[in-house]
Amino acid sequence: MVNVGLIGLGKMGLSHLAIVNTHPAVKLIGVCDTASYLCSVLHKYTGIEVFSDYRELLDQKSLDAVIVATPSRFHGEIVREALSRNLHVFCEKPFCLDAAEGLELAELAERKGVVNQVGYHYRFVGSFNEAKRLLDAQVLGRLHHVRVEAYGPVVLRPKGATWRTKGNEGGGCLYDYACHAIDIVNYLVGTPNAVSGTVLNRVFSRDVDDEVYATMHFADGLTGMIAANWSDDSLRRMSTQVTLWGTNGRMIVDRQEVKTFLRATAGSAVVAKEGWDVRYTTDFNSDVWYYLRGEEYSAQLDYFFRCIVDGRRENISSFASAAQTDCVVSAMLQNAGDAKRRVDSGITIPAQSRSRPRGFLSSVKGALT
Repeated sequence: MVNVGLIGLGKMGLSHLAIVNTHPAVKLIGVCDTASYLCSVLHKYTGIEVFSDYRELLDQKSLDAVIVATPSRFHGEIVREALSRNLHVFCEKPFCLDAAEGLELAELAERKGVVNQVGYHYRFVGSFNEAKRLLDAQVLGRLHHVRVEAYGPVVLRPKGATWRTKGNEGGGCLYDYACHAIDIVNYLVGTPNAVSGTVLNRVFSRDVDDEVYATMHFADGLTGMIAANWSDDSLRRMSTQVTLWGTNGRMIVDRQEVKTFLRATAGSAVVAKEGWDVRYTTDFNSDVWYYLRGEEYSAQLDYFFRCIVDGRRENISSFASAAQTDCVVSAMLQNAGDAKRRVDSGITIPAQSRSRPRGFLSSVKGALT
């Protein structure tokens, strides 16, 4: 059994608690949150041991792994403490508000040899994985453009701030919505080399952006556009879509389906149908033992725990890959700040290894200062 501690009992923390409690290979040893009433009620009705200080949880319980689901600004501190104790760590997204800190933690986790994962759950959605399979097989030919959009109803009127709408705690739409869009692009086609034309616009919020737009520049001439808006109540919940254009056709993918238009298949064993084809996520998703909000939430935690049990070092959504997303976000912030003086100024971020972050930190420090 994997002995797990959970730190943070907000929306995602409570979701993780429910999932962990049902996993056949995991035992939830203790939870931590600063909300004393929530902790007391949880302990009263479940018997789970509760703590108000995460260090007490780490000191007093014999843990194999921790799940960090606190407000974003606390991620770095807690993850560093857990890694110092050689614990496996699952951290909610965004990984770190300070990109340099995220890179340091990725290198530390690599040196420690522990399983590390960040909660970019789109990497565990069947339709996006099918899209990646098709892209890796180059069914679209040479890619020349990608567009990613993320919309949903989070901030719909001026109101009192929560931690998500504070720049130094949650980071706004850029860190809450756009980071998902950036990460899934990184997963599907690789990390951009530069960004330009970044717009961070406030609609209702006082301290952070509510909508984000930018151009991404990749190697070999590939370009991309990102659009994210968490003040869009035309949708009931967050919706993310990626559209890709290549010399052999077009692909549109979201959580529900994969649409392809192929000019020719050339006898490909990967996909047989020319012209338009639509396949649905039910064709790609595997059953999970517990369903909450979407099978991807259970699938990502199951993958984390299975890596621990099996002693696997690779990870689909590692600290290293999440640090790459942090670097793109940092570049967008710098670019937005320069926009009035240099409208088309691309902020270069270095090429990065998808699997290992070694040597990466020193190469990006100049881009982050």
